[in-house]
Amino acid sequence: MFVIIGIVIVFGALLLGYILAGGNIGALLQISEFIIIGGAALGSLIIANSMTTIKKIIAGIMQTLKGPKVNKQAYIELLQLLYEVFQFAKREGLIALESHVENPESSSILSKYPSFLENHHGVEFLCDTLKVVLSGGVPAHDLEELMDIDMEAHHTEEAIPPAALSTMADAFPGLGIVAAVLGVVVTMQSISAGAETVGHHVAAALVGTFLGVLLSYGLVGPIARNMDNIVQKESRYIAAIKAALLSFAKGAPASVAIEYGRRAIDPENRPSFKDTEDAIKQTKGR
Repeated sequence: MFVIIGIVIVFGALLLGYILAGGNIGALLQISEFIIIGGAALGSLIIANSMTTIKKIIAGIMQTLKGPKVNKQAYIELLQLLYEVFQFAKREGLIALESHVENPESSSILSKYPSFLENHHGVEFLCDTLKVVLSGGVPAHDLEELMDIDMEAHHTEEAIPPAALSTMADAFPGLGIVAAVLGVVVTMQSISAGAETVGHHVAAALVGTFLGVLLSYGLVGPIARNMDNIVQKESRYIAAIKAALLSFAKGAPASVAIEYGRRAIDPENRPSFKDTEDAIKQTKGR
């Protein structure tokens, strides 16, 4: 929502200022410049990235309109889930978790938390790590290293789409110059057609430069940054699972392990100690 508001402000302020200065909106509608810059940018994106990455870029752009998938409520549900899992393991034994981690969608514990099941990496991370714990004989420091490897691999993969879009944003000013140079070429070809025709072609060339800079710093660059911020925030979800699991693997009580997980949550979305305590009480009442 805020992304849309920001876009409206950027383009609204530019057009309003342009009109107040006596500019003609029609002069900015240079379709040829849009085709040159947009087509070249799209082509370079396809050259530099796989189709999988391009699909992730599109999905990431759409996600910026919705905001991060994780929020305070999602974290509260995560802490409730982890508490239930840890308490169940303490009560029934680790081996009793096997059916839950093998089929999380049909688990009587995990299936109660749809926001968790929607986070596919979170489900894989929790279940795969618990499978290692169930196998036994893995020291806590080795378990931590294993989780770090998983987190690093996933973070590297998720950082590719924002980086690719950022590279595209950096290219826009250069593509604007290319469009402007082509406009100058057209102007030179029409130099004998009179001042009015020459002025029209010069204006079109300048629109190319303007458009390239605007798209870079006013639209595509900020969207790429927003995508990267979402990746960073959602990575804290996995970090919270890691902190709680590591504490549990070291033998901490469920309530203490949950507190480790809570402290790993970014301050903006971190539930308070009381909120977490109340959520755990609700879990005990089920």
